[in-house]
Amino acid sequence: MVRVLPLITMHTRRYSLLLACLSTLCFTGCTQQQGGDIIDQFRQGKPQEFLQTSVDRMATLAMRDNLDSLYLLMSKLYLRNPEELKKSGFLDARTAGQQVRMAIEMQQPLPTLGGKKDLAALSFAMSPEFLGDRVGAFIYAIGSMLVTAHGNRLEFYMTDAINPTFVNNAARNIEKATWILSQRQTKQGEPLLFSNEISEEGSNLSFAVEFGKIVARLDLLTQMLDERYRRIGLNYAQSLLFLNFLPVQ
Repeated sequence: MVRVLPLITMHTRRYSLLLACLSTLCFTGCTQQQGGDIIDQFRQGKPQEFLQTSVDRMATLAMRDNLDSLYLLMSKLYLRNPEELKKSGFLDARTAGQQVRMAIEMQQPLPTLGGKKDLAALSFAMSPEFLGDRVGAFIYAIGSMLVTAHGNRLEFYMTDAINPTFVNNAARNIEKATWILSQRQTKQGEPLLFSNEISEEGSNLSFAVEFGKIVARLDLLTQMLDERYRRIGLNYAQSLLFLNFLPVQ
């Protein structure tokens, strides 16, 4: 029995050493793989992204996706409302859409709205008194409202501040605009704009779905912004609680 114990101990040590070597190799491989992924991400990223927090980047991507959703809705609305395209003065929906897109992103007025933007433009565009291209005016009004709610910016960096209340209000305004789009009618009893449709031939709810995506992105951004500012206040409260001085450099 005295001779067996050293043999067991020796095998145990060899087994432990082997496990340690395998663990080191696996860890090294994973680390190299992760390091390669990080390097690839740096190469694919833009220089200005280094000036963005995760929330800033999310807000920038959400704004891009929301505007893309609006432009998709504009194309679909022109297809369902060809008379509005004729009012625009352009030969095709692509050219008409480019003018609206430029006005939104350059924050310029749309001539048919008489200088109105965001909420004022939305109310005017969806009123029976408006006689211009209602599709372009409707999409421009929502787009300009989104830009206004985000502090008149389309990209966001560390030095920028986004008010979560305004972003939340924008989401609720879009919900109301969706309802107006489906309910408001002309004096003749026809919709101001044809969009969603439920009939015996089939259903088309793609407009409601796309507007729902915009609202969902805005609600998620609102929660992220609330959490960021809550954490800033909480960190400050913790520093007071534990009597920690705040860094000055």
